Amino acid sequence: MIKKTLWAATLALLAASACAQNTPAGLWRTVDDASGEAKAEIRIVANAAGVLSGVVEKAIGHSDEPLCTLCTDDRKGKPKLGLEIIRGVRQAEGKAEWEGGKILDPENGKEYTVRLVPLEGGKQLRVRGYIGPFYRTQVWQRIE
Repeated sequence: MIKKTLWAATLALLAASACAQNTPAGLWRTVDDASGEAKAEIRIVANAAGVLSGVVEKAIGHSDEPLCTLCTDDRKGKPKLGLEIIRGVRQAEGKAEWEGGKILDPENGKEYTVRLVPLEGGKQLRVRGYIGPFYRTQVWQRIE
């Protein structure tokens, strides 16, 4: 009986671990669209209500401008490092994707409606930003 209980507990922990990795929450490495090289590390966290936000935790490589001078909202003139670039994202009901929020490109100051979809069991994250029918997609790599 004890063996069965331990086995069930182990399976439950493994299942919980797998589900936790299949969310956008975590640390992600972004890639530059033009060069394909690593650009930044973004930390995505969920608040108590399950709403996601993402902050630039580390810049990789060279940036010509350390401030978000092209931003048009409360982030204008703020340092890109520590900047909240993802706001208000929620899990779509009954789906393994998160949407409804916005993502900011601090290089051009544009804000896009965003959809986040974990791929490869949570090892990658498809990040798609929309303005009307037009979109731009990146695949980020999980660091932790």
